[in-house]
Amino acid sequence: MANVVVVGSQWGDEGKGKIVDWLSSRADVVARFQGGHNAGHTLVIDGTTYKLSLLPSGIVRPGKLSVVGNGVVVDPWALQTEMDRIRKQGVKISPDNLVISETATLILPIHGELDAIRENRADGIKIGTTKRGIGPAYEDKVARRAVRVCDLHDENALAERVKNLLHHHNALRSGLGHDPVDADELTQKLIDVAPSILPFAGPVWHVLDEARLSDKRILFEGAQGAMLDIDHGTYPFVTSSNTIAGQAAAGTGSGPGSLSYVLGITKAYTTRVGEGPFPTELTDEIGQRLGERGHEFGTVTGRQRRCGWFDATMVRQAIITGGIDGIALTKLDVLDGLEELKICVGYKLGDKRLRRFPAGMGPQAAVEPIYETMQGWSDTTKGARTTAELPARAIKYVRRIEELIGAPAAMVSTSPEREDVILMRDPFKA
Repeated sequence: MANVVVVGSQWGDEGKGKIVDWLSSRADVVARFQGGHNAGHTLVIDGTTYKLSLLPSGIVRPGKLSVVGNGVVVDPWALQTEMDRIRKQGVKISPDNLVISETATLILPIHGELDAIRENRADGIKIGTTKRGIGPAYEDKVARRAVRVCDLHDENALAERVKNLLHHHNALRSGLGHDPVDADELTQKLIDVAPSILPFAGPVWHVLDEARLSDKRILFEGAQGAMLDIDHGTYPFVTSSNTIAGQAAAGTGSGPGSLSYVLGITKAYTTRVGEGPFPTELTDEIGQRLGERGHEFGTVTGRQRRCGWFDATMVRQAIITGGIDGIALTKLDVLDGLEELKICVGYKLGDKRLRRFPAGMGPQAAVEPIYETMQGWSDTTKGARTTAELPARAIKYVRRIEELIGAPAAMVSTSPEREDVILMRDPFKA
């Protein structure tokens, strides 16, 4: 069976929730491989809305195994709250349908506090994080001082891990003018929450290997988007993990050969939440219209998204760095009724023309988009499920995007409704 990796090809918020939900109904296993509870997926199933941050999208579907990989950072208290909330909606969660990697790094209260301290610094410089401790937790992981899920098994060893961690954090907090954290108190908090997490802990790499040997379909579910990747995104205005498809292998203990097809979720225009460069951003009435029609507010934070024209140059770069085989073009219906549409086909930087997004902060902020203009359409695309139902100019727009980014559209989404999808190629049969 083919295994599918779903990643965002822009700055996140591309509509992965709906597409992942559509695919998860056809998968046997759904695995998260990076990020934390800073991500948000909204699923609507039989009229019920589920908002997930850390749990894989498969959790709301009976008979699916959900996996949280080692590449994810886990806030045990946030996970406990999310599980309680989803259970109240009638979803059954047990070790039979949820496995959390025993080597996943834990997000502790000190991480969220440090995030907030940094975002509220006196000089006003911000990265635009969700202040949920994601970045500081990844820092501790890389520095080899993190507390991991498996550490919860042994209270004595856990106490030593916490002391070692606070050796760094309390010195940092002191330098920033904040009180130290008591090691015994933090250790006790972890001991108290451990019974909610440990029943789900397991060797994810082994679980997924068994699934492959049993010819199960695995859906690898990414969070955020390619341009928020710690290496390939608009650094430093990025997340703290690799968001491209290669992380699906490293973040779950699966070999690269397990990744059969990479689907890049791609919005028919561009949005961004928070700080950072955005060459095609629209601050006029059109930008406002896109935001209102597209309901562009973050699932997790509620923050309003910045909106702009489709940036083919940026997405083409994401196609290359992410090994994307095909895209799912979402929110095409939001463009209905616009007289003309613009697509960014390159950038101007001084007297130079660029076909890639530059690496440095200065050039990224200074580039100007080079646009190609296309005619819009007056007929509606909303709810279309075949290409025959699309206006000719809408089809032309999709085809032009395919040409510019160098990847075909495997799916086109035409409304928030789950079944309003034009399927051109089934990723599981690729």
